[in-house]
Amino acid sequence: MAFCANPHRPVLYKEIIHALQPKAGGRYIDGTLGAGGHSAGLLEASAPTGEVLAFDLDPQAIEIARAQLAPFGQRIHIVQASYLEMAEVAASLGWDRADGIVLDLGVSSMQLDTAERGFSFLQDAPLDMRFAPNAPLAASDLVNGLSESELADILFRYGEERQSRRIARAIAHNRPLATTRQLADLVLKTIGKKERIHPATRTFQALRIAVNGELDSVESVLPIAIGLLHPGGRLAVISFHSLEDRIVKETFRRESTDCLCPPRQPVCTCGHKASIQQVTRKPIEASESETEENSRARSAKLRIVEKL
Repeated sequence: MAFCANPHRPVLYKEIIHALQPKAGGRYIDGTLGAGGHSAGLLEASAPTGEVLAFDLDPQAIEIARAQLAPFGQRIHIVQASYLEMAEVAASLGWDRADGIVLDLGVSSMQLDTAERGFSFLQDAPLDMRFAPNAPLAASDLVNGLSESELADILFRYGEERQSRRIARAIAHNRPLATTRQLADLVLKTIGKKERIHPATRTFQALRIAVNGELDSVESVLPIAIGLLHPGGRLAVISFHSLEDRIVKETFRRESTDCLCPPRQPVCTCGHKASIQQVTRKPIEASESETEENSRARSAKLRIVEKL
């Protein structure tokens, strides 16, 4: 069945399909549906009987993906929910296990390109940044409601922003801030432009992560996904910044190790047994040709594990 081309091809598309090795009759989970690119690839490669269960919080993304994936009929199951619910939803479909799972973390190009969502400072828009539009907190609530010290902590922890205290102080003294342009201009005025990237980049990253609870979600979903896999099934995770990648790397290292006791301890007392093996010891990165076509791919890191 021919697939109608996506508005854009997802990052590391070929590498994901190769990693998960889709086959006819297989069951696959796409925890971050977006515009449906990875799901489409899995459905095409697992034809004629493979199925995909896909999740996204963003109703705009789901609307686009439904149209893109309509030719696959009943083989695609799309749910507007967090990937944290994949075990319960899979069970409701009668799936005891999955043969492969993909997680493409972070904000999608589609969300960045939609000015009114407030993810980007390239166009002026309300300070929003919510993946799910009905989520209780927007970025403006944090910017205008948190104390100066709480803001500084978020900017440092989630944005690794060395000037977090200066930026938080400037925000506190210039509130309320309602738009992306107001915030970006204030950060630029406060710390100046000393690097290639815009000085507000880390501030926007930190607020987005805090608004959507991204790091907590990543930490929580990895054991859920590993637990859902058949023996021999694979989990592939694409991260886009060091904080996400560190969580993925450490989780995969821990769950592929039999004993977690201190190295000098003579006898194992933890009882931990490896549940996965690492397919890739080092992350796979996008090719030069892909990064030329899609600048977002430059920071992408793909890690793959296989269930024992």
